[in-house]
Amino acid sequence: MEKNTSSNVAGALKVSSNVIVSIAEAAVSETEGVAVSSSNGKVSVLGGAPLSQKVIAPIKVRMDGDSAVIGISIITDISYKAIDVAHSVQEHVKSAVQSMTGITVSKVNVKVVGVKGK
Repeated sequence: MEKNTSSNVAGALKVSSNVIVSIAEAAVSETEGVAVSSSNGKVSVLGGAPLSQKVIAPIKVRMDGDSAVIGISIITDISYKAIDVAHSVQEHVKSAVQSMTGITVSKVNVKVVGVKGK
């Protein structure tokens, strides 16, 4: 479990990558147009030849110096434009992580891995 550390006069602050993932999950789940972001920490996607199923980790955090790079896989609702949903996810996740942890988020890479209809 990776810890992200910053120091100040009062002492050191350590934020686990798992905390960043939890904050990002909450932000994604509150974003309109996201049909599925995870199920027990994984996203199942049907497709490929012939209808194989793959399981992916929906949120990954990597530290790049003092800033975080977050990768997110989502499934969008078919009644929304995927590109608009992806942009909203980027904004919500960056804002939530930065405001709750004080860690700078340099990138939020969103991958739309599927579309879910009603």
